[in-house]
Amino acid sequence: MSVNPSRRQVLQTGAVAGAFGFLSRIPSVRAEEAKLDPKQVQFRPEIEPLVRMIEEASRQRVLEEVGALIKKGTTYTEVLSALMLAGVRNIQPRPVGFKFHAVLVVNSAHLASMNSPDSDRWLPIFWALDQFKSSQAQDVKEGNWTMAPVKESEVPSAEKARQMFVEGMEQWDVVKVDAATAGLARSVGAQEVFDLFAKYGSRDFRDIGHKAIYVANSWRTLQAIGWRHSEPVLRSLGYALLQGGDKNPAENSFGADLPGRMNEKLLKTIRDGWQRGLMVKEATAEMLGVLRSGSWEEASRKVVEFLNKKISPQSIWDALFQHASEMLMRQPGIISLHATTTTNAMHYAHQQTSNDETRRFLLLQNAAFLTMFRDRGAVKEGVKIDEFEPVDGVPSIEEIFAEVSGNKVVAAQKALAYLKSAKNPRPFLDEAQRLIYLKGNGSHDYKFSSAVLEDYYHITGGMRDRFLAASVYWLQGSKKKDTDLVARTRAALG
Repeated sequence: MSVNPSRRQVLQTGAVAGAFGFLSRIPSVRAEEAKLDPKQVQFRPEIEPLVRMIEEASRQRVLEEVGALIKKGTTYTEVLSALMLAGVRNIQPRPVGFKFHAVLVVNSAHLASMNSPDSDRWLPIFWALDQFKSSQAQDVKEGNWTMAPVKESEVPSAEKARQMFVEGMEQWDVVKVDAATAGLARSVGAQEVFDLFAKYGSRDFRDIGHKAIYVANSWRTLQAIGWRHSEPVLRSLGYALLQGGDKNPAENSFGADLPGRMNEKLLKTIRDGWQRGLMVKEATAEMLGVLRSGSWEEASRKVVEFLNKKISPQSIWDALFQHASEMLMRQPGIISLHATTTTNAMHYAHQQTSNDETRRFLLLQNAAFLTMFRDRGAVKEGVKIDEFEPVDGVPSIEEIFAEVSGNKVVAAQKALAYLKSAKNPRPFLDEAQRLIYLKGNGSHDYKFSSAVLEDYYHITGGMRDRFLAASVYWLQGSKKKDTDLVARTRAALG
């Protein structure tokens, strides 16, 4: 696959060119140049030319190429759609992470863009474009994987698509799931499709939570770009969820699968009406204690115990959010960070699914996964998120984020002091987000910040400040210089 710019190859027809408003700038296209590769999946005709342009532009020129189209009338939604589709067609979703972060991070970049002032709205999206080109080049080096068209003869009818999908997932059968996924996308409602993927995205602990993250982020991106683009996205997602190693998990007992198999049975012991219960701080503290030192089995069983005692699920989620953040304070690193982003994804799925059993399953699995993150990251005892103290006085936001570039412990204490005194956390949230798109240079910066700034509002009021203050362990500091992409983006948009 060429990654060099070829503007002649961008458009197939004058009609599509007119839609993007830049036909006059592009030489005519010969018939042989407009032919599509029959070995790769093709997208809807209104978006295919823009996707091809992003694919074929060089990394050194893609921002400028896209910037020129924006100034000619290409919309934000069109660019976001093409970016997502270019990723699912060109980046192999196995393992679900590493170079595939170019796809995983699209929703996070979109959320950052939505929270940005108008003057900086494009910065996160242009960063994601550059990230795609980097991952695309890596994919070429590793074999140049490309999504192929679905085998139409295997696609089931609407009546059989769901059953075939479930059978394929249970058997870890890639061919069956791919065909069934196409059938689902074409004939089944979006909510039912999400319910299915939410369950299987959380069933195993492989890829440190990235499967659940991909489910949540792909669903959210489709909500922004439209369900009409769902088939290739869902096919990529189905392929990713079947990442199981050399041996079929259905025929073996691997550690990554054990919590899911136990929790499939355990969820049936939860009382009816379990979503209604009392908010109990002592239950949150006890749950937090189990997550700090207990096994995944003990964590799941404690969730069931509390729900059956009519404790509110929110009291449990408060503990899950806090424990994920506490691990990052104790041992900053990729494993601890993914405890936070996975919890964000699983909580989102818990909120969005319409299936009661899947909602129970997600809560049980999240509790189990956090203990597995703890053990995999070898997180030791240390600071406790519910006990660390703020500094005296009320520091300014500028002082806090300057400290983030130096001493994270002090930065967290200063952030806690500020948040406890502030009537509105919005200035802190806005500055944290602004520094991400000015200073951030990795996919985890975007994934983490979008997750934390969202989950602040999902935690009970009295615990929010500590959760947000702890986030400075991975947020960007103001003393770090702006990335080169900031200047390139602003220049590209003129």
